[in-house]
Amino acid sequence: MARVLVGVKRVIDYAVKIRVKPDKTGVVTEGVKHSMNPFDEIAIEEAVRMKEKKTAQEVIAVSCGPTQAQETLRTALAMGADRGIHVEISAKEYETLQPIHVSKILAKLAQDEKADLVLVGKQAIDDDCNQTAQMIGGVLNWPTATFASKIEHGQGELTVTREIDGGLETIKVKTPAVLSADLRLNEPRYATLPNIMKAKKKPVKKVTAADLGVDISPRIEVVSVEDPPVRQAGSIIPDVDTLVGKLKEGGHI
Repeated sequence: MARVLVGVKRVIDYAVKIRVKPDKTGVVTEGVKHSMNPFDEIAIEEAVRMKEKKTAQEVIAVSCGPTQAQETLRTALAMGADRGIHVEISAKEYETLQPIHVSKILAKLAQDEKADLVLVGKQAIDDDCNQTAQMIGGVLNWPTATFASKIEHGQGELTVTREIDGGLETIKVKTPAVLSADLRLNEPRYATLPNIMKAKKKPVKKVTAADLGVDISPRIEVVSVEDPPVRQAGSIIPDVDTLVGKLKEGGHI
């Protein structure tokens, strides 16, 4: 039976309207509702289902970030993960933490914890990078199946249905492997009150990137964060001839 390591990220809740800081160094996070990245919820749900089907023996949730990342870990534990690992990153360092850093951290933990599967969401809804799973696979040199909408277990291998631009693709990968969860993989469960209470007693280990031998010095410099330009109002035109005329005039409608 497999040991599954699942990466979970704390992000600004999807329902919050994002505001840019007045000094344009980033977005406002203070006093703003945060929650687990929705694709990571799907990853946790899939790992917990594996445990329920006896294809996994243990589910370990990992989150990188400041103290508040523990809230995201507790949510994962309440959903059914067995234990958590909090990789402590200061608020200042977290601003420039990139997928390259997170992938190295998760790869090292996968080795330390003797994981057979690493499962993450396909992307985070804050930076939309869609890089972490691919980079973990590269660091570990493990087979990687991204955008999974169905995962079937075989003897020492997985059959994964992937969502690609042209439709669906089915591939087989040998374990150990890295997987990233797409939207249609499952419907995540809500954490019940008894499970939320139980989650408070589940163990959460704290480590730092330095403990894992991972350098998280920034590879990027944020020059400026700007609101997207306001779209110009459209206009309604009565017929095709008018449309053609307007396009000939200046290309704007």
